[in-house]
Amino acid sequence: MEKDIFNIDKNKLSYGRGYVYSLQYHLVWCTKYRKKVLKNGIDTECKEMLQNLAEEYKFQILAMEVMPDHIHLLVDCKPQFYISDMIKIMKGNLARQMFLAHPELKKELWGGHLWNPSYCAITVSDRSRDQVLAYIEGQKEKEKKKA
Repeated sequence: MEKDIFNIDKNKLSYGRGYVYSLQYHLVWCTKYRKKVLKNGIDTECKEMLQNLAEEYKFQILAMEVMPDHIHLLVDCKPQFYISDMIKIMKGNLARQMFLAHPELKKELWGGHLWNPSYCAITVSDRSRDQVLAYIEGQKEKEKKKA
């Protein structure tokens, strides 16, 4: 039998205590009313805040794009994370930080919430990972072509 049948480096597996995993999700959520408020530097701040949350909660952001009215993430996380809890953590913390840093956002959203309550979570396999990465990275290009 070949020794290279299960190549750990190629599969990018992670290790926990007593388990091996590779759990990746493509996550998307939108601003309330699809208002285009994540622009003019706010998008960059969102990215920084999301990176800080990833470090704090010990998950990895493999790809990220902040569009004026929605966010795309490709995350790799431990099996102990419930995806709904992860989304709640990201959306809640991000909204709180954004409203503190930019009170004008509240006015633009008529005093309401920053995020639409729904989200999209799609599991990603090794086969689809490159497709998702290319899709997320191409989001800004699509937006430029529309303008």
